[in-house]
Amino acid sequence: MTLRDSSPPDDPLLSLAVELAVEGGRLALERWPAVRGSRAVAGTKTSGTDVVTEADLAVEGLLVSRLQAARPGDTVLGEEHGESTARAEAKASLRWVVDPIDGTVNYLYGRAGWAVSIGVEDAGGVCLGVVHAPATGETWTALRGSGAWLDGQPLTVAPMDSLAGALVATGFGYRADRRAHQAQVLAEVLPLVRDIRRAGAASLDLCAVASGRVDAYYEKGLQPWDLAAGGLVAQESGALVGGLRGQPASAAMTVAAGPGIFPELVVLLGRLNADGGP
Repeated sequence: MTLRDSSPPDDPLLSLAVELAVEGGRLALERWPAVRGSRAVAGTKTSGTDVVTEADLAVEGLLVSRLQAARPGDTVLGEEHGESTARAEAKASLRWVVDPIDGTVNYLYGRAGWAVSIGVEDAGGVCLGVVHAPATGETWTALRGSGAWLDGQPLTVAPMDSLAGALVATGFGYRADRRAHQAQVLAEVLPLVRDIRRAGAASLDLCAVASGRVDAYYEKGLQPWDLAAGGLVAQESGALVGGLRGQPASAAMTVAAGPGIFPELVVLLGRLNADGGP
């Protein structure tokens, strides 16, 4: 029996991350009716359509406060509040990377495709990931070197050896000039694959690769909180996760796919200069 055939190990950090993700998700669910009813936003970021709701701020505030109480020597990087400083004088041993509501526009419009995402980084990179989708009740977890799971069931990336038969997920930035470039790339990709899906939450797209709900995913512009947890879930399911031209996954480009189609997809995206433009 391989590690990916086993149930999640009893890991205290993983248990804490799951507990926090579920608690944050519960708070987001409580606030969801008011937000989707009013579509009220608390602010914008990169453009007028890149929104932040009061729920984003409240959930991140909850997660940061809980982590500072439970892990005072660690730091927290959150999408909305930036990076906290460790209370302990010693150098932080771990960094928690938090997206309180990944898929805020889905949340704002009453769509189910949003998640609480929590990744943990040590000196070797991301070592733990939890993606919790409160609207569906699903929780993806991963531990570096031990596997990935959906609600406790082990995940293995679906076999696929032809990009032509692949269902490919992607996403778009919020700046008009970046969207225009991404649309040009998509127009070239679309005829070469089975079809395209656009769900609106990077963490869930990465988990979808791990779960076999799509065969591949690519997107320019991911930030650490978009990538940390979902990227580890995809990797631990057996998917390859990286950038173009041998680079690691980053804001320049993130690609996740099974080993049978990953090389073909990154070559295609490199030829199309998918990591270029604005």
